[in-house]
Amino acid sequence: MVKKQDQLVEKTTQTTPEVRSDKGEVAAFLSKAKMVRKAQEAKGLKPASGNLLFALDATMSRQPTWDVACSLQKEMFEVAETHGGLATQLVYFRGTSECRASRWTRSAADMTGWMERFDCRAGRTQIGRILQHVKNEVLETKIDAVVYVGDCLEEDPDVIVGLAGDIALKGVPVFVFQEGNDAMAAHVFKAIARLTGGAYGQFDSGAKLKLADYLKGIAAYAASGRDVTRLPRDLQKQLPGPTSSR
Repeated sequence: MVKKQDQLVEKTTQTTPEVRSDKGEVAAFLSKAKMVRKAQEAKGLKPASGNLLFALDATMSRQPTWDVACSLQKEMFEVAETHGGLATQLVYFRGTSECRASRWTRSAADMTGWMERFDCRAGRTQIGRILQHVKNEVLETKIDAVVYVGDCLEEDPDVIVGLAGDIALKGVPVFVFQEGNDAMAAHVFKAIARLTGGAYGQFDSGAKLKLADYLKGIAAYAASGRDVTRLPRDLQKQLPGPTSSR
């Protein structure tokens, strides 16, 4: 069900991708893309050179980290702008069954506004739904990187790793940043990153500077055409590139 464009919208996570074969649908899709470009130009914005899907665990224990991530949006966009600009999509889950995705935006104000309107709610993790969304979204939009920020895993690890393998076939790197040291979650999070060609990072509660370093690095990485040197050193070492063997 799609709501107003300035609101977060819930997207279905289809197991079978929709096939776009009708010429009218293709024409409508291209027309919509052209309208988006014109709207960006009217605001003085060039088309973004990178697309970053930003996913967050918004269950009750995550409120402090949600607030930190919200406060970092402006810095992420500013860093990305020096490398060609960035479009982002916010995806989150909370409560017992809520999992939503925003439209893509080049505006830090949009992202901050969306995040400020929502609070975290008790519930279990829905990482599988986020990964399924990535599988569907990449059929329509080029995704340069996915970031997931969370602390634990309450789902079948085999299912999660299987979805990560599917995403790997799409060529989309997933970067997982874990708050705390839940060992089981860390094992699966590292597998997601390794399978997709992304990287894993860990930070402690209240470590705003480290999370900021991670998120700004990923923003620059996505905007610069996946330039590994834009990432923090501990992430660089996990990816193939000029500094991976150092």
